[in-house]
Order: sequence, then structure tokens, then C-alpha cells
Amino acid sequence: MVDVQLALKTVLQNPIDLGDELVPLEFAVGKILAEDIRSDRSLPPFNRVCMDGIAINHQAIRNGQKTFQIEKVIAAGDPEYTLLQVDHCVEIMTGAVLPKNTDTVIRYEDLGREKDGFTILAEIRQGANIHNKGTDFSKDEVLLKKHLKLKPVDINILASVGMATVMVKKMPTVALISSGNELIPVHLKPEDHQIRISNIHMLKARLTQLGIKSSDFHFKDEKTDIREKLLDIMKSYDVILMSGGVSKGKFDFIPGILDELGFNKLFHGVKQRPGKPMWFGRRDNNLVFAFPGNPVSSLACLHKYFIPWLNTCLKQDLPLKLKVKLAKDVDFKPDLHYFAQASLSIGNDGVNYATVSHGNGSGDIVNPSGMDGFVEFPRGSSRFLSGEIYNFIPFHPIYS
Repeated sequence: MVDVQLALKTVLQNPIDLGDELVPLEFAVGKILAEDIRSDRSLPPFNRVCMDGIAINHQAIRNGQKTFQIEKVIAAGDPEYTLLQVDHCVEIMTGAVLPKNTDTVIRYEDLGREKDGFTILAEIRQGANIHNKGTDFSKDEVLLKKHLKLKPVDINILASVGMATVMVKKMPTVALISSGNELIPVHLKPEDHQIRISNIHMLKARLTQLGIKSSDFHFKDEKTDIREKLLDIMKSYDVILMSGGVSKGKFDFIPGILDELGFNKLFHGVKQRPGKPMWFGRRDNNLVFAFPGNPVSSLACLHKYFIPWLNTCLKQDLPLKLKVKLAKDVDFKPDLHYFAQASLSIGNDGVNYATVSHGNGSGDIVNPSGMDGFVEFPRGSSRFLSGEIYNFIPFHPIYS
């Protein structure tokens, strides 16, 4: 049995190369860029008018002119125009190309309307209200760097440089496996000795939030059934996430079968609660994360180990550790690293406070619904005091 720090280190030392893929722009948000994105032209690509009004040559103002006759009306999308008489003006709209022979735009608010033109009513500096060509970025400039996780604002940039498809990192293919003769599909009515499969659906939902498509399978507690199905699954999936069958019960066959199939056990058992029986191993580019079958155990192991592993594969920094203060004292006597379910609230001091709710053990499916994540209590102490600061692992977006 290993401690939590060694277990996490071992997991992070076993990334796999997931490869790249092209995706349509509309499906790129949340994906990881696989290449630098460069501008295909300067932006703005022309001297762009920033306000509705008139474009003039400022020399006319310096010569004492105040009233300008309209020579042309230009809208956004019209081709570039050349002012023919420098004592005239072009009535122009936001987004239009600044006409040649003009260098200043005066907004309507600073103008008085005349029969055939406008009179200037305010002091106007040369170059006003113009977004000059290339001031946002130049042609061939790197706008988005490789390994960036794409946000909605980044999609705007991709569209502006013509990226109808985007090269991104592939996500792993994941098989979700439940095991146990007591489990039945969701749509069936259980007998008194049966329960519906639920953990896998929770894990699947979390993977969907991460942008991972997964397939789910169920194994009966029969060695032959498990071995045959695992052999087939290994051919089609990068990662196998298992819930159940890894403890030391008479029908917990998973560890032995994984050994028979050539998986290298990297650890089995972690000094933690919940999730103590977790198994992790590898065979070539196949990884197995085998979690205990209780829902809170699976939830804790997924967030402590699988998600950091995924970030490593995608060349992402590990998430910054969220620090919280305890709202109340917590007692926990076993010499284990404890993932305690907790809800968050913001105190009057602007700090996140965690209120621990142990629930009815790791099999309690209802308690996590009212929680925000896990407070991590390290081994070596049995009492944790109000106001002390600890790491917090959210299992859903906290603030949105």
C-alpha cells in the first residue's frame, strides 16, 4: 500500500500520447490547441473608422475651415474611397475604410448639421476616432499558443483568421466498467437483493463535462466473463475506468485477471479514505484506473488521480490548488489521508469556508449532491481545527 503522494506521482509518470485531430470550429471550445495559431493578415486590415460621423483632412481645420460639404457617403463594407477635394468631407459609418486623403474622423456629437454638410463644434485632434491598420496584431504574428485550452473568446480569434477547422489534441478513448452480480440496468425494476447501476453514469457525466466520450460496460462476477470482455475492450480504448471488484472479497477478481492479461500493477491500495483499494496499472498504451465500487470512492479517485493524469497527457498545468478554511472542527482518527465531503461558502472576510459533512460513508449516494468537493486532510493528525487552511478538490464548477 502506498501513500497518496506516491500514488499521484506514479499516475502522473504514466502519460500516453493521445495524438491530434482536426475539429470544426464550432466544436473547438474546451479543446487543447495542437499548434500555434498565426494571423493571416494584419488586424485591422485597414485604417478602420471607429465612430459614425465625417472623415476630413485635418489640414483644412488648421487652415481655419469649420464647415465641410459632403462629397460622398460611405458605409462599412464599401471599398476604399479617395477624397477628391480636401476642403470637403466624407460622411462615414463605424467600421468603414478610412478614405484616402483623410486623416481624422469627427463624430456626429461634435457636429452641427448644415444644408449640404456639417460644421465642427468642438476642438478636434488629428487622427481622432481611427483604429489604425495592424494595431491589434500584424500578419504572421502568433495569436494563440500551442497547448492553450480554448475559451469562447479564443474562438473569436480563430474565426477572425479563417480557421474553419482547428488542430487540437485528441481526448482519450475511455471504457467505463461496472462489475457485480447485484447490479442491474437503470431501466429495470430491482429485486430486494439488487441495485441499479449508478456509479458509471456519474463518472460518464463527469467525463462528458471534460469533453471525453466514453462507453460503458458491465461485468458479472465471473472470471471468464471478465477476462473475455477485457481482452476485447483493450483493443479499442486507451483507458479503462473500473468501478468495483478491486477489494479483497471472494468475488473481487479484477486484480488477478489484469495480472493474467499482462498489466503491470503499479500500485494496489492507497493510504486514503475513501478509495483505499484503488488499483492502477499499465500494459503498453493501455491504462487501467480501477476504483472501489462505492460512489464517493469513485468520485474521489477520479478527481485526485484521473483528471490530473489527463492534464499531464494534454500538456496542461495541474490546476492551482484551491485553499479553504475550515468552518468547524473535524475529527478523523484513522491514520489515512482523508477526502472529506464539504460544501463551500464565502465568509465576510471574502475567504472560502468549507463545512464538512461526512454523510453515511462512501456508499451514500445522496450526500455528495449537496457538497461542492473534498477537503484533503493529510495523515498524521486526528483533529483539524476551525480556521485552519487545507486543500480543496471541487467535483463540479464552484462559481460560474
